[in-house]
Amino acid sequence: MGKGISKEIEPIEGIGARQIVGQLDASKMRFGIVVARFNDLLTNELATSAYQCLIKHGAKPETIDLVRVPGAYEIPVVAEKMADSKRYDALIVLGVVVEGETQHAQMIIDTTGQSVLDIACRHQLPIINEIVGARSWAQAEARCLGGENTRGWYAAEAAIETARVYKQI
Repeated sequence: MGKGISKEIEPIEGIGARQIVGQLDASKMRFGIVVARFNDLLTNELATSAYQCLIKHGAKPETIDLVRVPGAYEIPVVAEKMADSKRYDALIVLGVVVEGETQHAQMIIDTTGQSVLDIACRHQLPIINEIVGARSWAQAEARCLGGENTRGWYAAEAAIETARVYKQI
């Protein structure tokens, strides 16, 4: 999990309010993963770690659909179609955008991020956005390589937990 996020998912002691807490139990749930092929050395690792995390937490391979698209900019339209299908408990979107000498990277991060958020709200579906933005290739590698320490793994845990919370509300 990311910095500042505990692996233990427990209610906060001393709070008398009803607390809704998601568990890392992916059993009997269905997930969609949309992953960009651009920068595939890194996006393949993100997808692999997300998939492995879902399996580790009880998802069955047949309950996970992995869809490849050319780049990050194509992710929202496919996520929209998947969300509209009502087949999934959560979606995970994965891509890597490394800054260059133009503002193109920031435009992609901003527009895809807003589009994915709009889709999630419109369809009332948890969509975890891990289109990784990085200033350098080394920074991107640090976020995308390393199994349980990747943004792909984090995205899968966030998808499981958020979907479980969503079912309880």
